[in-house]
Amino acid sequence: MPAEGAAPLAVVAAALRRERERAGLSRAELAHRANVAESTLAQLEAGSGDPGVETLGSLAAALGVPLSRLVEPPTPAVHVVRAGDGPRVRSEHADFTGTLLSAGSAGARRDIYLIRLEPGAVRTADAHTPGSVEHVVVAAGGLRVGPEWGAAELGPGDYAVFPGDAPHRYEALAPGTFAVLILEHP
Repeated sequence: MPAEGAAPLAVVAAALRRERERAGLSRAELAHRANVAESTLAQLEAGSGDPGVETLGSLAAALGVPLSRLVEPPTPAVHVVRAGDGPRVRSEHADFTGTLLSAGSAGARRDIYLIRLEPGAVRTADAHTPGSVEHVVVAAGGLRVGPEWGAAELGPGDYAVFPGDAPHRYEALAPGTFAVLILEHP
């Protein structure tokens, strides 16, 4: 069962099937491209399992879609996300949670996340689709963020922009760190 506020498994399951079929891929081909076990993909498409952001990110990249397309349910014309609500994805390797606030429309191609992380393990991210750009504004705590070759240290109110199409990292420098992430896709 997903954590409270987590992306409902039914939403993830339907989105994976929809996007896989749209791309014209078999389950085996998508699993191979994403470097995910076919049995894991079958479980996710059946609405079971507990996918982390790394697994969902690999599947999204293999499908050529933003991660948000796999976790956000359809929204009404006026969309409010209350503090603590929204579809969440967690890291499998660090104390990192991303809450999707808004997925970009087909024309906008941007997603907005509220990320919370704690000191300890570093959240490393693989490159997103070519031309992706990440914008980060720290709201509380401290954060080291950016590509491995140029990560910047940020404090409350600081902003950074960096290429999202290169491997990058998120590292909390203080307890209770949270930030707003805007991910642009070409």
